[in-house]
Amino acid sequence: MNRARRVLLIDDTPEIAELLSFALRDRGYEVVASGFTDTVNQLIVDERADALVLDCSVFEMSESLFDMVRDDLAHADLPVVIISDTPEKADASLRSRQAEHVLLIPKPFTGSHIARALDQLLVSGQPAAG
Repeated sequence: MNRARRVLLIDDTPEIAELLSFALRDRGYEVVASGFTDTVNQLIVDERADALVLDCSVFEMSESLFDMVRDDLAHADLPVVIISDTPEKADASLRSRQAEHVLLIPKPFTGSHIARALDQLLVSGQPAAG
């Protein structure tokens, strides 16, 4: 039996992290939630994460975490879902980085939106645009 896909969720709002964790677990994902951390790469290794979801209240926080992950060659292709309340700014930032294996989800969002994005990145392997 294959193990469930494990998602590392970085969210600086505990209530949203809890709700999103429940929604993703209902879709069959294992979820490990954390607040903002500069040890994201170590968490990815420790938790054997198959994907990363970033939902920080300020896009620059998510952006800095994304850069930390991509700067580590071991995580250069890790699927990442970024949730943003400034999707135009986030999209421009990701395009300037020529980011791959990332989907951008604008706020407001539902757990189903995030699960579908993860499904797309993990199951089909398609690095589609947000």
